[in-house]
Amino acid sequence: MWPSRITTSRLRRSAIDFTASGTNRCIRTLFLPTAHPKSRKFPLNAISNTQYRTKSDSTSATINGTAYQTDSWFNTPQSVIDKVPRRLHLQQDHPISITRQIIQSVFPAPTYKYHNEFEPVVTTHQNFDSLGFPKDHPGRAKSDTYYLNSHTLLRTHTSAHQADVFRANLSDGYLISADVYRRDEVDHSHYPVFHQMEGARSWDRAKVANGDVAAAILSDLEKLPSHNVQVQDPNPPFHDQRNPRQAEHHSPAEAEAIAAHLKKSLELMVVDIFTRAKAAAIKADPNFVDEPLQVRWIEAYFPFTSPSWELEVYYAGEWLEVLGCGVVKQDLYINAGVPNQLGWAFGIGLDRIAMLLFQIPDIRLFWSQDDRFLKQFKGVSDDLSSLKLFVPFSKYPGCPKDVSFWLKSTSSAGGSIKANARDFHENDVMEIVRCVAGDVVEDVKLVDEFTHPKTGKKSMCYRINYRSLERTLTNTEVNTLHEQVNGALVEKLGVEIR
Repeated sequence: MWPSRITTSRLRRSAIDFTASGTNRCIRTLFLPTAHPKSRKFPLNAISNTQYRTKSDSTSATINGTAYQTDSWFNTPQSVIDKVPRRLHLQQDHPISITRQIIQSVFPAPTYKYHNEFEPVVTTHQNFDSLGFPKDHPGRAKSDTYYLNSHTLLRTHTSAHQADVFRANLSDGYLISADVYRRDEVDHSHYPVFHQMEGARSWDRAKVANGDVAAAILSDLEKLPSHNVQVQDPNPPFHDQRNPRQAEHHSPAEAEAIAAHLKKSLELMVVDIFTRAKAAAIKADPNFVDEPLQVRWIEAYFPFTSPSWELEVYYAGEWLEVLGCGVVKQDLYINAGVPNQLGWAFGIGLDRIAMLLFQIPDIRLFWSQDDRFLKQFKGVSDDLSSLKLFVPFSKYPGCPKDVSFWLKSTSSAGGSIKANARDFHENDVMEIVRCVAGDVVEDVKLVDEFTHPKTGKKSMCYRINYRSLERTLTNTEVNTLHEQVNGALVEKLGVEIR
């Protein structure tokens, strides 16, 4: 899978700054009038414990009007299914959609065809097998991926459509933008639904003059615009041990030409993105320190490209990992029925770029339907030059609650040494908290672990920080939600609350 999380402390600092002025406690009276506590309905996307269930007693799940048979692999909660129709990457004036538009503008039609409406339900073959993922790859685990049944899932990356687009062969290049789904930790930069863009550019040996693909690629490279950004690229285009070319398919000249076209294309993309980010920052703060933009290429590994790289950008005082890319594995073209083609591909996380571009400190805000958020970007889709930074409208206090529990002794993590012992996975805790409390939860962190010296039983303690983006929560609300979380942990994981 392409990297979808920007590695930087900048986003963490933004989240801290966003809430720094809020008192770290709940209020004891309601901010808004409500009914009696026993009859109160929890707003803010909170989900009751009964709604947590993935309807395992049902034999099917319906997504975008299509019913899918479920089996023992089904682990997709209704709260995730309910978000499928939102399609933020196509919502006018939404930061995710604006970010998509900006990137598309760097890869113009008709050379690049845009695919923005692929359905999110794919097969395990599309998501993993077609891309060369090993059978034991951790991304296949139920702890990481939302399954409908043993052979059908919610895509975990836009690369799930790569082979199909190659097979259709409708254009020399393409961009795929879509919502993708993964079980993950709970914090300000992770969400079970996020957005990616996949891009590729191919050349056909049978269609270029004299079959000289390298010459054709270099000719196209000369047509690309120039930029004046400093680029650090100390490594060779490929390395037989660290970052090998596909010697059985590509000559050294072809591999080098593809790498050069790929890098120049993606450099132009990030230059455009971060030039816009700087312009918005200067507009918001005339005293903004405008440091020269720098980019650097890092050798990497991905199952479906070789050689491969990650692109990092030096912005606002630190290096940010922005995207992954590489020369497409020739087997993908061969299996797609276009063996004469060769080229490059990349993947980028739209949410992370949008958080940097607009200085949005919490990924939950993208799902807000509060006009105080949405109206800030009105008109930007029609005029990308009017982009401006997000202005925080709330700094409501958080309310931390701890939950401690003993793991089941029958699990390997809980002390069992049996070969068939079920492993405890932290993502199961995260999923339960998300499904019970929804977007009311800001983050969940493991704060303590303890193994009993005599029994060998293991205890875990997690701190759940309840913080609404829209109003101040009360102790009564949070206590009720926390009790539901505890109950769901006992019911679903069989733990013993301490």
